[in-house]
Amino acid sequence: MRKTGFVFLALAAGGLGLLRAQVPEIPFDGTASLLKMPANLYLGEVAGVATTSKGNILVYTRTGEDATMGGSRFFTHGGSRLFEFDPTGKYLREIGTGIYGFLFAQAVRVDAQDNIWTVDRGADGIIKFDPAGRFLMAFGRKPESVNPAGPAPGRGGGRGRGGVAGQGIAGDNFNRPTDVAWDAAGNIFVSDAYTNARVVKLDKNGRFLKTWGSKGSGEGQFDMPNSIAVDAAGNVYVADLGNHRIQVFDNDGNFKTQIGEVGAPWTICISPGPHQYLYSSNSNPPDSMDNGEIYRMELDGKILGRFGTAGKLTKQFGTVNEIDCRNPNVLYAGELTNWRVQKLTLHP
Repeated sequence: MRKTGFVFLALAAGGLGLLRAQVPEIPFDGTASLLKMPANLYLGEVAGVATTSKGNILVYTRTGEDATMGGSRFFTHGGSRLFEFDPTGKYLREIGTGIYGFLFAQAVRVDAQDNIWTVDRGADGIIKFDPAGRFLMAFGRKPESVNPAGPAPGRGGGRGRGGVAGQGIAGDNFNRPTDVAWDAAGNIFVSDAYTNARVVKLDKNGRFLKTWGSKGSGEGQFDMPNSIAVDAAGNVYVADLGNHRIQVFDNDGNFKTQIGEVGAPWTICISPGPHQYLYSSNSNPPDSMDNGEIYRMELDGKILGRFGTAGKLTKQFGTVNEIDCRNPNVLYAGELTNWRVQKLTLHP
């Protein structure tokens, strides 16, 4: 059986290599030292990066510490921070200093009204700020570090994770969410990746509408839905990381199609404007068959090109956890293992 497995891996690697050879390389420039941090202030793992309508750059980074007690992992203090920079990389401010829900950064997104949304995997929640950085709304609930009384009703044990969204406000029902997106009507879509393996749809006020998905590899099932995006027509794209595909649904969660042959899609982004493009980062661990490149596609999945490889140099990537593509030819990539934001200027 082991020999058969090795043969399969070799064939798969050969096929993937042949596919990559057929995809055109997009020339691009990279700037890895754009951000100017104040003295004695540093970035950790850059989980999220997004830009505002003014071109300012938001960075959600993991900087704190965590600990373990009684077999349960908990956070000793706020483990993540949200910074804002101007378009030249000049440091402007920190948003949400010491806020309750900043534990383990996962993503930051900016909606059409320039509101700022953070997705926190440690706090099981999503926080909405206005453009000035004032708190507006929270979705989800920070888990308790220890739950000696056992599972609470409708939730998992230990740290109180789990649960299924019911009627009314979504409440404390996320289990390590990974991303958030919106349609033109303001409806909110959340990829709820760990344990739940699903997508949750809420209205613009956060009221639960529906959910779809379960653990698996069939149509409408997920194995780590790590990122989510919505196009101008309201179609929902989900980066199904563990299944090496992007699944596409209509606005009500009905399966439409899937996009493959782009490795393991760690994060996706859809550019605005009359001609939208889909970007996907192939950022599996470095010992896998994946090379760390980013793909540029039409919304129907047609691959237009790819750029970059895994590594630590400029124009190389270290696990791109989020892409900002407000300008389809000027991207920002948040890298976990390289602890940086890289500005990417494409010449397609």
